[in-house]
Amino acid sequence: MLTNQRARSSIVPLVVGLAGVGVGLVAGFLAGAKPLYLYLVLLAVPVTVFFFARFEQTVLGLLILRTSLDPFSAQQIPAAFAVGLDALTLLYVTVMLLVGRSVRTDSFWWFLVGWVMLQGLWVILLPIGGLGLDGSFLPEAIREWVRLFTWVMVYLLVMQLKDRLPPEKVISSLFLALVIPIAVALIQIFLPSLLPPFLGAGDGRIRGTIGHPNGFVTLLLLFIGLTFWKLNQSRQRLPWLLLLGLLVLCYVSTKSLFGLMMLSVFVLVVIAPRLSPVTLIGGMLLVTLVIGLFASSEYGQHRLTSIANTPLLNPDIDISRAILLSQGDMNSFNWRLSQWNLILNRWQYYPIFGYGLGLSIPVAGNGAYPHNDYLRALVEGGIVGFVTFLVFLAAQGVRLVQLMRSAPRGSAKRNLCSIMLAVFLSMPVAMITENIWSHTTLFFYWMILMAIAGWDWNDLGSTKSTVSVSP
Repeated sequence: MLTNQRARSSIVPLVVGLAGVGVGLVAGFLAGAKPLYLYLVLLAVPVTVFFFARFEQTVLGLLILRTSLDPFSAQQIPAAFAVGLDALTLLYVTVMLLVGRSVRTDSFWWFLVGWVMLQGLWVILLPIGGLGLDGSFLPEAIREWVRLFTWVMVYLLVMQLKDRLPPEKVISSLFLALVIPIAVALIQIFLPSLLPPFLGAGDGRIRGTIGHPNGFVTLLLLFIGLTFWKLNQSRQRLPWLLLLGLLVLCYVSTKSLFGLMMLSVFVLVVIAPRLSPVTLIGGMLLVTLVIGLFASSEYGQHRLTSIANTPLLNPDIDISRAILLSQGDMNSFNWRLSQWNLILNRWQYYPIFGYGLGLSIPVAGNGAYPHNDYLRALVEGGIVGFVTFLVFLAAQGVRLVQLMRSAPRGSAKRNLCSIMLAVFLSMPVAMITENIWSHTTLFFYWMILMAIAGWDWNDLGSTKSTVSVSP
């Protein structure tokens, strides 16, 4: 027994020592290549130390930090953060297994692992000529796969907090991730001249610290849902009501038309199980208020009136004419029809496996996403990839329904799952006209919540799904 303990205790210094050698080698290379990356590597050393010494606090800090990184995308900071988070998670899991401790997982995490591994098939097929594009696009495909892999690592990392921290405390901590984005958003609304260009909103649409207003609006919807959940759980409702109003103000100021559609679906799903005159009127008032605020601006009026010049509301304009009009009428709806037509035509040349993971922009050839995630999945992965995309979406819906049904009625966990289901059901609707799949920050926090929703909220000593190595 003593020998085993000594063996285990010697493993940690060995792993840390090897990691130190690796850091030294990488730092030496980056000193002459990318000085900025050298600073990041040097910063990773104290972060790693704190990661093992103060695990819970460091993990929460990393989760909160993610919303503040997008302004530095040109310097590849978000990508470096993702790779670093992946490395930290893998290092932690390795150490835990080597010392014979448990690594917490659940059935949905194993599904995520299998699904992301399957997406690697398109990375493998690309350089060997099995797809519509050649191996010169391999870096873009790998980057997209790493983005998906990070979702798996985030889920796994959050699972290690299970039974260490109460789920309500972890979710409450996530609200700190709103501080900087909302502060920047308020300055963008009221004092835009004070912000540097990389944080400004030159087109009149606010984006907080997120790269695009559309990415900001989906993140806001997720936190609007969490705020609504906290509002129903807390005895002191005034602070959460004020926060809800602040989030709605920022939500409207993004001037994202598809955001109105997402909010309408969210409200409908939330009030449907508890439909009553009060909830119906409240939901209608909220949606009406948001639409009214949206339409009060000149930009919002332009977006709403532009729908009248599309096949959706004008019977005199068919799809072919709308595509022709899109060349000069500056109508985003007609432009989308043109983009979808282009993507479908390109897909027909490689219908089975498509062109490659994350390569819809080079396939289109005009520097734009498809603005339809179903067509994006189709052109990138072909019919096979499209099916896996639908399976991924369906699995999340099934998981949430299962968790909701297994939780006691009126419990905090059941209410959270119902809110998450409402947010989730708005995503496939928005995917018809928007690039929700590219909203990395949204899915980062979504996977955090998916992991927490699977915890045993009321029984911290319940049976756990673990992976361990016996001593």
